[in-house]
Amino acid sequence: MAATTFVCSITLSLLALALINHPPLAFAQPRFSNYICVDDTKNNHTTDAAAYKANLNHLLTTFTTDHRIDYGFYNFSYGAAENKANVIGLCRGDVSPETCRKCLNDSRDLLPVRCPTQKEAIGWYQNCMLRYSDRPILGSMELSPSIPVGYPFNASYPERFTQVASSLIASLIPKASTGNSRVKFSTGNTSLPDLPTIYGFAQCTPDLSQRQCNECLTEALPMIQDCCVGNLWGRVVTPSCLFRYSNFPIIQSQPLQPPSPSPVPPLLNGTTHHGNKRELSGTFIAVIVPVVVVVVLLLTIAVYLGVRKSSSKIDEEEYRTEEDMTTMGFVQFNFDIIRKLTDEFSDENKVGEGRFGAVYKGKLPNGRIVAVKRLSQASGQGDVEFKNELVLVSKLHHRNLVKLLGFCFKENEKLLVYEFLHNGSLHNFIFDPLKRQSLDWTTRYKIIRGITRGLTYLHEDSRIKIIHRNLKASNILLDIEMNAKITDFGVAKLFASEQTHGDTNTIIGTSGYMAPEYVRHGHLSSKSDVFSFGVLVLEIVTGQRNNRTYNNVENIEDPLISYAWRNWREGTPLNIVDPSIEIQKEEESEVTRCIHIGLLCIQEKVDERPKMATALLMINGDLTDFPKPSQPSFFMNASTKQNSS
Repeated sequence: MAATTFVCSITLSLLALALINHPPLAFAQPRFSNYICVDDTKNNHTTDAAAYKANLNHLLTTFTTDHRIDYGFYNFSYGAAENKANVIGLCRGDVSPETCRKCLNDSRDLLPVRCPTQKEAIGWYQNCMLRYSDRPILGSMELSPSIPVGYPFNASYPERFTQVASSLIASLIPKASTGNSRVKFSTGNTSLPDLPTIYGFAQCTPDLSQRQCNECLTEALPMIQDCCVGNLWGRVVTPSCLFRYSNFPIIQSQPLQPPSPSPVPPLLNGTTHHGNKRELSGTFIAVIVPVVVVVVLLLTIAVYLGVRKSSSKIDEEEYRTEEDMTTMGFVQFNFDIIRKLTDEFSDENKVGEGRFGAVYKGKLPNGRIVAVKRLSQASGQGDVEFKNELVLVSKLHHRNLVKLLGFCFKENEKLLVYEFLHNGSLHNFIFDPLKRQSLDWTTRYKIIRGITRGLTYLHEDSRIKIIHRNLKASNILLDIEMNAKITDFGVAKLFASEQTHGDTNTIIGTSGYMAPEYVRHGHLSSKSDVFSFGVLVLEIVTGQRNNRTYNNVENIEDPLISYAWRNWREGTPLNIVDPSIEIQKEEESEVTRCIHIGLLCIQEKVDERPKMATALLMINGDLTDFPKPSQPSFFMNASTKQNSS
């Protein structure tokens, strides 16, 4: 009895210690590692939104209770014809059914919140993926959208480490492909001299054929070069397959397999003639064994947590996302290497120049093209901008934000290394008489939606709330597919999540884009960005700059805004469309809607401007009942001129 009390005391003490040092995390809804709301424009059929949503809700509320997910894969459809909802849930092959069920429950709760209007969406946690759509997706191998993510802690031999990691994943593909209709999952590790042991796994959705799985993983493997060269951890996720590698063991348990028939339990020796012995054995089994098991389990947990605490900076099992990274996680480049890859910062490699310095094109040793922002040594605000951009961008990750890859700091030299976007800035397109002719309405609409999504993320969806403060055409970059990405966070402002506005004595921004309350009184809020966004939308529609003119000592006029307002008031909004493009009949409603949204965003009164989340619903056509815009703010007192950049 005393021994039992002693064991229980130790058990309770260890449990209390574990709870004190590592409090439960289950009370907060976990964030997705990544999620994507798929544009409805990719679907070629018409869906009744209400009927589809009802079918989807039915599936999401019942799939972990009404259906078995013992092997980590779920797929069901519900509804009829074009309103049918299709859902796929996939868990990692090494997690328990309980972990799988919890992960999918978290996904089904969060994904519709993140993508409230889209009929197709996909979300990834570290342990599972949830995907739904109003189109058939079962048995279809799809690589897009894909997300390669490198967790930037560098290996000692970057190129060699990445090569070995790629070879490991390649060796796992055949085994994963030959899995059964319930599990297509393989794991492995490799170790070479001078390198840490590399662990990895590869997985496909089991509805794929062997050929489809092999093709999916094989085509996803080269994406390592886009994200993860030299990184100790890397992963690539797609709708149909994924893989991951790390220098830390990442397999949680043995992969799940279909259960074998339960064996018949053997008879206990002595149960026929030794009743007292059987009673004693039963007491021992019923009391002592569970206590010992609990103690051993808790000791194991305590040791495991201690190991994790000592290696918390590199233990990926905490599932750090890029939103959680700090500046310490970025690659710190060698200055001599950066100078060499930009050809001594030659004018031939210069692709842009701003108030705080120039941007150069360079090529890393692994062949990747990058953009190097070299902050001017003569800039008094260079240090502030450098630190601000590095700290803020480290906490942001979105497909419509330019990705920061690393930095370099040497004496007076401060460099930021970004992904390179081949089409340059939006400014170079819409304000160039020849280039803007290549921007048809479909492309301009795509750019507007991308900017809207990026700003919505900054204001609403990121872990930290960011006011950009310098949103303009030259700070929108375009990738090779003309997807818009917001850049330049040097003057951005970090707000607390519950904070709605603030005041500043330093007015920083670009003339023509700054909100009147910000220029006049230093009042800064997310609605300041909304005003800049409204100006930008009108510039994209018209192809014209919002160049301010000074009519006299007292007044500043925004000619583009006044021109747009005059045509809106006269019922001829399409007159302001860039004459270099032809608007089709079926596109007129989209154009008019964008002009309407642009005018709402530049209202004089802050409260009359929509939030970016609302603007996104408007842009996507999910809100049809818009408020009428009143006369916007296009006259301001000339005394503010001296504060405008």
